[in-house]
Amino acid sequence: MPLYKSIILAAFAALMLTVPARAQEFPFGLELTLDTSQLAGARRLPTLEIGENGEAKLDLWCKTGRGQFSVAGDTVIFMPGAIADNGCVPALAQADDALIANLGTAVNWKRQGDAVSFIGTTTLRFRVNSN
Repeated sequence: MPLYKSIILAAFAALMLTVPARAQEFPFGLELTLDTSQLAGARRLPTLEIGENGEAKLDLWCKTGRGQFSVAGDTVIFMPGAIADNGCVPALAQADDALIANLGTAVNWKRQGDAVSFIGTTTLRFRVNSN
């Protein structure tokens, strides 16, 4: 991990100790599904399972992996961890890579009801799973 990303992650981790009440709305402890249409050849829609401390389990179009969310107010940083290819066909692998990259460019988030948006170069909208 590059040094500047480590420094940013450490700074946000420190800020999380004084997180405003708004961050309590962040979907810690919940599973989210990408609000999109099914891709041809995919068996599932991408999901994020975000733990109480921001650790994330990713089940994407084909790839699976881990990551970490850091939140301070409406600011968010996503750092991808190890990602497994799972023998993905090229189209699904590219879609997964784009999704991971777009999560990595998110700088803000907002929640409206059961919809959670990660806002950056591209806005990604997820739905909180109700089951």
